[in-house]
Amino acid sequence: MSCSAGEPSPVLGLVTSLPIYWPLGSGIEDFASGNVNLPWQRNVLSQCFTLQPIDTLSQPSGLDLQSPQVDPLSGISKLAIVQPRALTPEDNVALDDWVRAGGEVLIVLDPLLTGHYDLPLGDPRRPMDTSLFAIPPVVTRWGLEVVFDEPETFEDGVSEIALGGAAITVEVGSQWKVIDPNAATCDSFGNGYGVRCKVGQGYATLFGDAAVFEQRELAGQNYEAIAALIDIAFPR
Repeated sequence: MSCSAGEPSPVLGLVTSLPIYWPLGSGIEDFASGNVNLPWQRNVLSQCFTLQPIDTLSQPSGLDLQSPQVDPLSGISKLAIVQPRALTPEDNVALDDWVRAGGEVLIVLDPLLTGHYDLPLGDPRRPMDTSLFAIPPVVTRWGLEVVFDEPETFEDGVSEIALGGAAITVEVGSQWKVIDPNAATCDSFGNGYGVRCKVGQGYATLFGDAAVFEQRELAGQNYEAIAALIDIAFPR
């Protein structure tokens, strides 16, 4: 990935169930020992951003809602939500308000992860295998609907799309349909697997496959697949 030299790295808030920021299955004792290799995805994104992991988008209940110190999105203008666990109703409201006020968000929602994870189903550390039960309701408010036609075979679900100057491999992804053109101004890209919408003063970019964030070989030799998505979501 290429970034503007000499400029300070902008903060990128990160919400994800994937092992992007911390290695999968590592515990506190592992980090304390200093023997943990950081995920390649974190190293890639850190080339252009100062990453800030976020567990929630909304302020905890019972606290002073006017206090910026407890607002998880305070001071953040760019946000990446990659295969998240289900957002709370409060998170959806906070995300919508934040985007409309001028925030830029990249939301990656995969209907069926194709990466391999050595954790059993039901383990809370395991990534969300499907996003179909965790589509943020705010997506509907932006006038969008997810479209997923489950392929008969894995091979039927694999396709290659052009994104800028890069080729991205999609593995069993979902597409986006504009159902209310008055809700936001949206432009599709990548054969409908992606869409970028102007929402209020901000922008929401959605992509229906997380494979390039899961599998190093799909990210591109120089991570050009990830760079292409980043350039669309956060144009410089």
